[in-house]
Amino acid sequence: MGYKIESVFIMVGIVSCLISAAHAAQGNAVFYDPPYTPSKCYGNRNDGVMVAGVSDALWNGGTACGRKYRVSCIRGANEAPKPCKQGSVVVTVVDYCRRGCNGVINLSKEAFSQIADPNAGKVVIQYDQV
Repeated sequence: MGYKIESVFIMVGIVSCLISAAHAAQGNAVFYDPPYTPSKCYGNRNDGVMVAGVSDALWNGGTACGRKYRVSCIRGANEAPKPCKQGSVVVTVVDYCRRGCNGVINLSKEAFSQIADPNAGKVVIQYDQV
């Protein structure tokens, strides 16, 4: 009887992991240097350094302002050696990355540096709204 209950818990855990992985999206991320104000969302309000601008793919007419995304590096988007670092970072959307933006998410330099080597310039990321 104990084995059946344990098996059920294991299956629930596996399904939960698969569901959360299914909701994560992928795209490119780049970074921008400070100052991070003024921003399209909040003008001159200082929202710290764990911030990001998003491209048209996420902007949705400004409704992205204030959303939080967990972002992790998957691989490099160019020839940079060892571009990714382990772990993830949570950023708040405060800005709009206009046409010509090289990423879905334009991370602050501090946020980018937590998940990737800034010398890489651009990386492929996995992100989901939190």
